[in-house]
Amino acid sequence: MSADDVQTMKAPVLVTGGSGFVGVHAIAALLNDGHRVRTTVRNVMKEEEIRAMLGRAGVDAGDRLTVVAADLTSDEGWDRAVEGCAYVHHVASPFPAAVPSHEDELIVPAREGTLRVLRAARAAGVKRVVVTSSFAAIGYGGGEPPPVFDETCWSDPDGDIAPYAKSKTVAERAAWDFVADGGPELAVVNPVGIFGPVLGGRPSTSIELVKRVIRGMPGCPRLWFGVVDVRDVVDLHLRAMSHPDAAGERFLAVSGDFLTVQQIATILKEHLGDRGSRIRTRQIPDFVVRLVALWDPAVRLTLTELGREKHGTGAKAERMLGWSPRTPAEALGATADSLIELGMV
Repeated sequence: MSADDVQTMKAPVLVTGGSGFVGVHAIAALLNDGHRVRTTVRNVMKEEEIRAMLGRAGVDAGDRLTVVAADLTSDEGWDRAVEGCAYVHHVASPFPAAVPSHEDELIVPAREGTLRVLRAARAAGVKRVVVTSSFAAIGYGGGEPPPVFDETCWSDPDGDIAPYAKSKTVAERAAWDFVADGGPELAVVNPVGIFGPVLGGRPSTSIELVKRVIRGMPGCPRLWFGVVDVRDVVDLHLRAMSHPDAAGERFLAVSGDFLTVQQIATILKEHLGDRGSRIRTRQIPDFVVRLVALWDPAVRLTLTELGREKHGTGAKAERMLGWSPRTPAEALGATADSLIELGMV
């Protein structure tokens, strides 16, 4: 290991949005890997919550974790956040459970927040930034879906697309345009629905699907979801951070192929046994879903995807970076177990 490599290993790694579902798992993995970590939150009062969640993951952060205040909508705090860091994981991004009153409530902070992080990283001499984008920037808004979605696919922000998917597409495009003019190196991870062990706080919106299934929603709409465990998303981030070939690449994070909601419900019912007695696995007609969407904002978010069969592959990450994710059944089972343990269902 060269002197530069040693210095890089000693430098802190920044994780934006450290109180979020992916963020706190990223902090845990980095600490376990021997790094010092700095993380941003909008309010430093979140530090106690972050440390409690790390404790549930079996990690004692001690003085190896520093929490600083920085907001995606303001320049304040970002120079301090990136100072001295060799790597940055930009995880923070708004993800609502309901349709916002205006799409700019998501698009502006997603795009401008990403550019703030990249500008600060460039000024601080950061080696590489790994941005958490989403399958939302790959597989939405176009016409007929391709046979298999991969990293060459892009969502169409001018198509029939939900505000969240548009925000992720616009933000990722802005990131690639920014680094085209010079450093830092950029790698992008595009996860599908992120599941896995919940540590507390407010988990990802994907987790809401598992909660609804366990609580006994009337049936399963004709929707397809990719599944990936949060621990594998984080593992891919760390590989994208350090692998020399990852710079300038995007990686679709999906375990196996996409599943229908009916398949997800069946997996959960089999995993939970008696604990899953309320789970219904019957498929419900599209017109019923459209009726429910009239008063359920979360269901309304799914209408543009109703009946659109999708397939995707994580083969690039597996081939290039040696990524080997858990099965969808493992990810979904871990989600359900943790939700029950925390009394969240």
